[in-house]
Amino acid sequence: MSTPESLFPPLAKALLEKIRSKTARVGVVGLGYVGLPLAVEFGKAGFTVTGIDVSADKVAQINSGVSYIQDVPTSEVAELVAAGRLKATTEFSAIQELDTVNIAVPTPLRKTKDPDMSFVVNAAQSIAGNLHPGLLVILESTTYPGTTDELLLPLFSASGLKVGEDFFLCFSPERVDPGNPKYQTKNIPKVVGGITQACTAAGAAFYGMALETVVPVSSTVVAEMVKLLENTFRMINIGLVNELAVMCHRMNINVWEVIDAAATKPFGFMPFYPGPGLGGHCIPIDPFYLSWKSKQAGIEARFIELAGYINGDMPHYVVQRAQDALNDHAKALRGSRIHVMGVAYKRDIDDVRESPALDVIHLLRQRGAEVSYSDPFVASIRLDQGVMAAVPAAAAAAADCVVIITDHKEFDYDTLVRESRLILDTRNALRGRQAPNIVRL
Repeated sequence: MSTPESLFPPLAKALLEKIRSKTARVGVVGLGYVGLPLAVEFGKAGFTVTGIDVSADKVAQINSGVSYIQDVPTSEVAELVAAGRLKATTEFSAIQELDTVNIAVPTPLRKTKDPDMSFVVNAAQSIAGNLHPGLLVILESTTYPGTTDELLLPLFSASGLKVGEDFFLCFSPERVDPGNPKYQTKNIPKVVGGITQACTAAGAAFYGMALETVVPVSSTVVAEMVKLLENTFRMINIGLVNELAVMCHRMNINVWEVIDAAATKPFGFMPFYPGPGLGGHCIPIDPFYLSWKSKQAGIEARFIELAGYINGDMPHYVVQRAQDALNDHAKALRGSRIHVMGVAYKRDIDDVRESPALDVIHLLRQRGAEVSYSDPFVASIRLDQGVMAAVPAAAAAAADCVVIITDHKEFDYDTLVRESRLILDTRNALRGRQAPNIVRL
């Protein structure tokens, strides 16, 4: 049974009034792919927003009215800064003047596949040092179930303030999809769960002022598990079709045709597509938070571990297919010139986080290939051997083999097919084209 707002503690009612009147002063900690779009949406909704980031460079760019995030136009940042509705700082003391704070910092995995919570802990400690009555704190960083309750709540409660009465704590999973022209921060439904009913009500009211759809849930743990389910679902299904791609190749079956035909079924099937491996900050990482947490409960996450193994092996499989294709043309991989088309983790964005292209390039070099790449969105990449700069796509014509890793729409695929000696297409970018120089995953 839900508690009526009239029975909420006084500070909860005061916070709700500030939120609904748009007089609440909004803060966002972490101004990256999640934080900056969120800050801009609340600024556009009429709130005064303060962004907090440890990067002085990011802070300086925002205060100059410049966006460094592809999905956030510089014009929007400049307009909000000029209007006084958006500013940035490196000082966490700014929290003392704020009414809400969203935490949107990275949560990577260590090499041992366990969560690296250092960014969240550092942010939470800095907030705890500036915690004051009436503050709403919402964690958005993807993490394992229990983080908000087990990690953040004790830090904040140590101040002597009581959650649900003196301060308010929620979790709301970020669902940012970089480069998606249809679904962005404003129109992606926002799940939120609080420690108490008053916390959930404050979080739901807050998001409801700037975003189109809010989905309240009963607890922070449910909200944390929602994001892990979403990305584990995708990771396991991608692992399935990646394994299917290997099977189909061995049986001389076109896996792309199989998936397209299966996708005509109007119920009970959702198409997923194979590729060179998983990329981005979410799908390759988030399921292992769940796997790590489940081990603490004595449960082995077998699907997650198996899918992780299959997906993690795809860059090796791509390199082997390139080697086999060259061998069929009487060439060795060692000493061959390999040109990679696209290094971003998905099409039409500039994000290389966890991109399988980085692994493919490393493995090709390890086997003695001379590697170059083209990407209209990524001017350079950092590898263990140093920085590699992009070259014009025309360089593909001089390569012994071209490997399409990222299917950017900007690439001229007709010219690529016409001028290239050999192409390994890992994304079905050459759909519908038939030529003797094309090899498909």
